[in-house]
Amino acid sequence: MKIFIIGIGPGHAQYLTPQASATIAQSDVIVGYSMYLDLIAPLIVGKATFGTGMKKETQRAREAFDLAEGGQTVAVISSGDAGVYGMASLMWEMKAQTASPVELETVPGLSSMFAAAALMGAPLGHDFCAISLSDLLTPWETIERRIVAAAQGDFVTAVYNPVSHDRYWQLMRLRELFLQCRSPHTPVGIARQVGRDEQSVRVITLGELSAADADMLSIIIIGNSQSFAFDDKLVTPRGYADKYGPARGATGEPGRQIMRESFGHILDQLGNTDHLPLENLWVALHCIHTTADFSMAELVEMAPGTVDAIHRLLYSGQPPVIVTDVKMVTEGIRKAKLQELGIEVKCYINDPEVVQLASDKHMTRAQAAMQVAVREHPNAIYAFGNAPTALMELVRLTRLGKAAPAAVVAAPVGFVNVEESKHRVKFGLDGVPAVIVRGRKGGSNVAATILNAILSWSDALAVNPGAGIHS
Repeated sequence: MKIFIIGIGPGHAQYLTPQASATIAQSDVIVGYSMYLDLIAPLIVGKATFGTGMKKETQRAREAFDLAEGGQTVAVISSGDAGVYGMASLMWEMKAQTASPVELETVPGLSSMFAAAALMGAPLGHDFCAISLSDLLTPWETIERRIVAAAQGDFVTAVYNPVSHDRYWQLMRLRELFLQCRSPHTPVGIARQVGRDEQSVRVITLGELSAADADMLSIIIIGNSQSFAFDDKLVTPRGYADKYGPARGATGEPGRQIMRESFGHILDQLGNTDHLPLENLWVALHCIHTTADFSMAELVEMAPGTVDAIHRLLYSGQPPVIVTDVKMVTEGIRKAKLQELGIEVKCYINDPEVVQLASDKHMTRAQAAMQVAVREHPNAIYAFGNAPTALMELVRLTRLGKAAPAAVVAAPVGFVNVEESKHRVKFGLDGVPAVIVRGRKGGSNVAATILNAILSWSDALAVNPGAGIHS
């Protein structure tokens, strides 16, 4: 008297283990949900079967025990792994309750969670959990508590039974709860009909996730704060590169991991950032990391595509010179990256010609520095973190046709002429890519940080903050 409780995998024969095939072959009767019997039809030709529709699990279990107690060897099949939302727990529970003499053996199978993860790339590289949104057997209040725990614990989360015809709002409630803890840019993988002819896989973001994206034949995997999308795949780092040395093309310094963790804390504290374009958020994260000032999230202003445009200039192979208003901005820009890209940074504030010009014309040295800089490098990228008079002078010279800046970083700090200088950039430099820190805030460290954020923009596209922070 024996019952094999067998996981048959997601559906395709390639996912069926040799052990599962062997135990099916040993069995006299195959018991299962009718659709699952159809999936293994070639293996059970000539065998007796007992199939039912959905929600008849208890009936199938009782029939299996009756058949086994009558002397037959029985296979009870589940899709995926029988121990993961499958028949195994019910069979063992029923044996305990009835003290049946029938021997049970659970035969492992490939869970749809793992098959889906393989198709997505490597989303389960760190701690993960699984949650079913079906409230047929579990009260929704309990499910919601588990969702909150998973979101707060930063677990990669596999979502089973995400949507059905009558159950559509639960997935959107899960999304709402996750967005209280995770960035809307968190990557999400959706796999449907894994192992079957209609199989499809795609990667979107948590902010984009909709009930229309899934059904009962779908499994969803939500990344954690370290997960990133890459080449239509979803990857969750385990941390090997950072702990044991850099992976190919990556930097494994402790600083990078610290910055990643810092960005995670910042995102948690910012809460919902749906209204921020990725480039604004990316620059703001760097500014907040530098200043610990969370208001920066709303102060960073730019036209769409600004960061990408400046990034392409810097990586063009013939990058423009960067001109800064003060030496502190120059010192804050990543030296190794500048050398790698062949970018020259110039600051004219202490140039003897500038000192003499300022004296002769009774202007600030910052204004004089812009006049000299524009004469030598009219097409430079200009970065301001201290001197609003320098910023106003650049706008004036540009409007006179004496300069054509490739881009402007406008982040002077202070109380006199600061806001006015930024308004002049916003409304007076049509067509010039400009990153502006609105209001009186800014500073040399902020201006340098904005340039560093732009230099690492490709890391933002992989949701991989902190790359090369010390390079």
